[in-house]
Amino acid sequence: MTDSIFHLHRGTAPLLISIPHNGTQVPAEIAARLTDSARRVPDTDWHVADLYAIARERLGASMIVPTHSRYVIDLNRPEDDVSLYPGQNTTGLCPVVQFTGEPVYREGQAPSEDEVRARVETYWRPYHIALREELDRLLAAHGRVVLWEAHSIRSVVPFLFEGRLPDLNLGTAGGTSCSLALQERLTGLLKSQNDYSHIVNGRFKGGYITRHYGNPAAGIQAVQLELAQLNYMDEDSFAWAPERAEKLQELIGRLLEATLE
Repeated sequence: MTDSIFHLHRGTAPLLISIPHNGTQVPAEIAARLTDSARRVPDTDWHVADLYAIARERLGASMIVPTHSRYVIDLNRPEDDVSLYPGQNTTGLCPVVQFTGEPVYREGQAPSEDEVRARVETYWRPYHIALREELDRLLAAHGRVVLWEAHSIRSVVPFLFEGRLPDLNLGTAGGTSCSLALQERLTGLLKSQNDYSHIVNGRFKGGYITRHYGNPAAGIQAVQLELAQLNYMDEDSFAWAPERAEKLQELIGRLLEATLE
């Protein structure tokens, strides 16, 4: 069953890349209840696993990638669905609103609480068990591990934030999910380049996974990087843009290498 809901590559380096919003599959019984616009699963973190292939191939990182869409369940939300950004527009554990503010489900077709609980057991819990086990394996092998949360989003989403999002949005839960030294090392790299705008702990400080698993005192450091999608793809057609993507991959590789120093 787990092979059908996520893919886990076990690497050799003390680095685990989690990409919880890369999946696009929606079971037929759920898809039949979605609005026409939601069936395109537009809020996917498109191609992020491809962007991070260098982590697996060049750096020996582990990688965990789900197969199903965040519209089935959002793996980066707590199972009790408490808001990660109180007072701000956001989406929930089983989203009923798209990033545009449009509904995910046809009228009267949103999941019941019992259905949400069932999805937690079917999709959410196995992913988090596997993530925890892989962190524990790497920690036992190396004495330390970095959990890198890889995300992307449209560069302009008025429902969620004002204006254009910076190209690179680094989140460390306000400096609590990783060491100050690692945050400064990554921030220094971002400041040393002029190709992309960036911010640290801005609108995206880190979701549930970053906040829940990051524990520097126990040897587990967690970092989230939210990318503006126009830097590697067409935001309307969702098509991969090879030249833009290759350029961005080079910087991603340097950031990941910095976590292993």
